[in-house]
Amino acid sequence: MHGNILIIDDEIKLLKLLGMILSQEDFNVKEASTARSAMTMLEQYDFDVVLSDVRLPDAFGVELVKSIKTKYPHLEIILMTAFGNITDAVQAMKNGAYDYLVKGDDNEKIIPLVYKALEKAKDNRSKIVQKNTSLKGFDQIMGSSPAILQARKLAEKVALTDATVLLTGETGTGKEVFANAIHEGSDRKKNNFVAINCSAFSKEILESELFGHKQGAFTGAVKDKKGLVEEANGGTLFLDEIGEMPIELQAKLLRVLETKEFIKMGETKISKSDFRLIAATNRDLENEIRQGNFREDLYFRLNVFEISLPPLRERKEDLKVLAKSFIDLFSHKLHLPAVQVTPEYYKTLEKNDWKGNIRELRNTIERSLILMSNNLLDVENLPHYSEKTVSEKDSLSMRSLEKEHIQKVLQYTKGNKAETARLLEIGIATLYRKLEEYSLR
Repeated sequence: MHGNILIIDDEIKLLKLLGMILSQEDFNVKEASTARSAMTMLEQYDFDVVLSDVRLPDAFGVELVKSIKTKYPHLEIILMTAFGNITDAVQAMKNGAYDYLVKGDDNEKIIPLVYKALEKAKDNRSKIVQKNTSLKGFDQIMGSSPAILQARKLAEKVALTDATVLLTGETGTGKEVFANAIHEGSDRKKNNFVAINCSAFSKEILESELFGHKQGAFTGAVKDKKGLVEEANGGTLFLDEIGEMPIELQAKLLRVLETKEFIKMGETKISKSDFRLIAATNRDLENEIRQGNFREDLYFRLNVFEISLPPLRERKEDLKVLAKSFIDLFSHKLHLPAVQVTPEYYKTLEKNDWKGNIRELRNTIERSLILMSNNLLDVENLPHYSEKTVSEKDSLSMRSLEKEHIQKVLQYTKGNKAETARLLEIGIATLYRKLEEYSLR
């Protein structure tokens, strides 16, 4: 399919004729006879070009252009009229129309004009994706639900101060995005924002990463290393999953927070760093204190200003805008034309509990696009949807589906096993076993 076209016209014969002509050109075409039904379709499907009559039963096409462009800026709109009214044409262009056609006189221009409008729409979409992927600060935070707006409001207020912030919430709720936004909204934004996940390293390596070391401080320390605390001087240090930090290191972190002084591993002299700390955890730190896993004095030092980030299941009204942003992102990455998304796909997404929150949604969208056929994103493209359906029949079909699924993901990652395992949400050892089992290379 070249692209997705919506035709709006209350002259049913002309509507069907245009639909047939554009379908023969291999466009995916939808039809509407009123502005109201057209706006409903725009909500449900992802279009590239709108071809609309000026005179509609429930709207004036010139004004409809403005409404559509405001809500869907990537779309290109071609207006058609039976009357060559130059005033309408000028106003339509001012409102954002791509071009203007006179019915009957310009029939031979429709197809080439639609192709040109489609190219412009693809360019628009590409620019929007590039803009979204380069967003900084609070512009990165998407959604308009009360829960996310409240969290954002608190973050915007604390960003103007130098207070230590503790971000709490489930895995995948966007804690690093919030931390980065707070940094970008602060007076420290011109300096470094450095981040580390405390659960990803052993005690010795984490200490070295944070405070740095001198050559020979331990086996493998072949040269001096600057730590992240020093790198964050003048800027912001983000400690993700701080509840996983070994308790022996917690005392050292507390000293740094209180004095802004630290000692590198293998060194005796004191170094200084002026940084702002933002910490994050998905654990109940008060419970960790009771179990002896977390220092109470460090908790009080961290919990100057707490922001709790809502799970995705409590902000379902934001799900569609998040899903659309990921569809645009990965479509651009995969060099796909505009993807058509069925209403059922979005409805199925809304039924999920999203225990992995935004991170799980992002991964789900990426895998869906890999599995997609004919540029149409539907429920069967959702991971595990087909598996559940097939598993009710017989294991042979299940094996066939799993093999095909792994092959598609391997193609997408260009054979990168670690990336393939991540997208499949399995361990690397499991992937190698599956490759052997299905004789995949």
